[in-house]
Amino acid sequence: MMVRILVWVVMIFGGVFLGFYLDGILFASIHSIIVFHSISAAFGIMLLVLVMRISKNTGRTLAKYGRKGTLKRMETNVLVNQGVYKYMRHPMHLGLLLFPWSIAFLVGSPSFILLIAPAEIVLMIIMIKFIEEPEAVCKFGSHYLDYKKQVPWFCFKPGCLKELLNDVPKN
Repeated sequence: MMVRILVWVVMIFGGVFLGFYLDGILFASIHSIIVFHSISAAFGIMLLVLVMRISKNTGRTLAKYGRKGTLKRMETNVLVNQGVYKYMRHPMHLGLLLFPWSIAFLVGSPSFILLIAPAEIVLMIIMIKFIEEPEAVCKFGSHYLDYKKQVPWFCFKPGCLKELLNDVPKN
């Protein structure tokens, strides 16, 4: 868990610093355009609110259905296939995939928006494929393999997105 948090911190802060460095080379005058930064920051805030809402809702769903007995916070021991998890296997990751873009727009770095955030999103998808999915198979075995056959990684159908954004009450 700590390694993943460290990866996130490096990706975000590294993306900001690399973005500003590349902006100096590729978009030297962009940082003096107030309108760009105002619109970019507003869009970044909207994306960040969306990320937080998705994370809150999916986290509450995991807490509600994914635990039997006493476990540490943020751990599960039951395969969750209720709520939005009946439509997609990685709804929290779908929200988190927007996180690099939300920060990129928030800081107003075109290089981060156009180059770094997409690269980070690809890295996150690779991590889901080669770390998260195998861990879930190890943890839940054939139940997860059956779930994997029936439920896609992500779902963009309106009903699924509505479920993703519906408030999930606290336990």
